[in-house]
Amino acid sequence: MPGPHWFAPEPAFWHTEVGLVFGDGVARMSLLHWVNDALLTIFFLVVGLEIKREFTTGSLASRRSAALPIAAAIGGMAIPATIYVLTSGAGVAARGWAIPMATDIAFALGALAMVAPRAPTGLKVFLAALAIVDDIGGVLVIALFYAGPIAWHAVEMAGLCLLFLIALNHLHVRWLPFYLLPGLALWFFVHESGIHSTIAGVLLAFAIPARTRINASEYSARTRDLLDQFDRTETGDLLVLTSKGQQDAIFAIERASEQATAPLLRLEHGLHGLSAFIIMPLFALSNAGVALHGLFVDRVTLAVVLGLAVGKPLGIMGATFVATRTRLAALPTGVNWMALHGCAWLAGIGFTMSLFIATLAFEGTPLLDSAKVGILAGSALAGIVGAIVVRLGPHATRDESENAVAVNKA
Repeated sequence: MPGPHWFAPEPAFWHTEVGLVFGDGVARMSLLHWVNDALLTIFFLVVGLEIKREFTTGSLASRRSAALPIAAAIGGMAIPATIYVLTSGAGVAARGWAIPMATDIAFALGALAMVAPRAPTGLKVFLAALAIVDDIGGVLVIALFYAGPIAWHAVEMAGLCLLFLIALNHLHVRWLPFYLLPGLALWFFVHESGIHSTIAGVLLAFAIPARTRINASEYSARTRDLLDQFDRTETGDLLVLTSKGQQDAIFAIERASEQATAPLLRLEHGLHGLSAFIIMPLFALSNAGVALHGLFVDRVTLAVVLGLAVGKPLGIMGATFVATRTRLAALPTGVNWMALHGCAWLAGIGFTMSLFIATLAFEGTPLLDSAKVGILAGSALAGIVGAIVVRLGPHATRDESENAVAVNKA
């Protein structure tokens, strides 16, 4: 009999098949695959929207501001993967080399906010940008190294869907349903192609417009005039229903708000709660279960723990040191090496993405449980050490802050 499981119902439940019927056609997958292949695509869509926003107007928009988190992320992916390969050995176990490369952005930022709520803004931006670059690396790894046999006809159809979405963007179409419906077709063809279907979420995100029709100044002026109109047309009973002028002002403010908000931001805001509070818990519940019966720590478990809890902070700190010493980048204003060291440990919390990559690497093998134990242990260890280190040094010294500002101005 199978042993008890942590965090999840019996595996048989997640392997229950559920299907959708379209006339004579049937789309049927297990509950686990609906979570990992369909619902998780929404999570990757949100990740893609965050990536595009950061590259458009955020901390990755300029070469100078992006240099440090990009360097840190590269070091934080290369060293853990190397440690894993050296520790796990060859054979099937080597397929999990990408597991400790991942950073769970939600858990890492949540841990930082909890243990150091007054941490400098630069520290939070650095960790967020590092995790986003890390996500880009994870997406590329999944697409290039964990794809099945490629069905090129489906790839061609997915390409046509993507071109159609890009054309909508260039035609300045802003109504989101025009993107989401072709996005469903994109997901279907990517799924059928052998490339993991979650990549469709990232591709769709890159096609969503990030432009606004009016800027902040125009929005402020327009809404102030409309609020004045709203006050002038009050009928005395304080009921908007009886005032045509107030109704017109409200609808005009609504239109102005739509014009001042990029479709990318509206979609990200609309999906964030679904992703964080429904999809991620479902993913964790269905994937984090580990059979205790006959469980033992093996080379894969050790490789994952070392990758997350040693490789991540070592790689991030090493790359950051090189980038600052060669003056390619500077520490964020108000952030010292102790605080950065704590962030490097927090980046070792690889929970969600690591579990996902482990499933792709070891599904159907006993090594999957070994990898899960390593992910849970390594993420917990990295999170605890990171929390302690961040609490010890959330602020830079005056000299270090002035140094960072001087280098940034150079």
